[in-house]
This record gives sequence, structure tokens and C-alpha cells, in this order.
Amino acid sequence: MSTGAAMRAATAQLRELLGRSPDSVSALKPTDEGWEATVEVVEVERVPDTTSVMASYRVSLDESGDLVAYERTRRYTRGQIDRRT
Repeated sequence: MSTGAAMRAATAQLRELLGRSPDSVSALKPTDEGWEATVEVVEVERVPDTTSVMASYRVSLDESGDLVAYERTRRYTRGQIDRRT
């Protein structure tokens, strides 16, 4: 499965499960079992949009591109910047 196909599979299947459209894919990597993606989703839309609540989901796909697991790993506001010390 190509990288593009894996991205499309991850977003389409997560959209179906959550009932929300993914905003972006922030990470994608092949694994021994298939693919792992981190997908960003708007969970609560607010005005201004920098205050919208976002969530990162880790999505695991098998070699065929079927979703085998997902979990929310983080919630944050859209305007938030990660700070590493």
C-alpha cells in the first residue's frame, strides 16, 4: 500500500467512526503490521477558529489498509503551540 493510500484509508475510516472530518494527517509511518498515522480532528468548533478544540488520534492500519485500532492521544486548542523544554 502506498503512503497516499494509507493516508486516505486512515482519514476515511476515522471519519466514519467519529462522524467528523479529519483536519490533517500530522504523522504517518510504516510498521511491521501495516501503517500508523496521527490524525488531527476538530472536536469542537469555536469562533475564532484558533480556540476550536482539536484532538490527535493514533490510527493503526493493517497491511490491507483496514483500521485495526485507534485512540485519542491528545486534546488541545487549535492556536496552542507545543513547547519543549
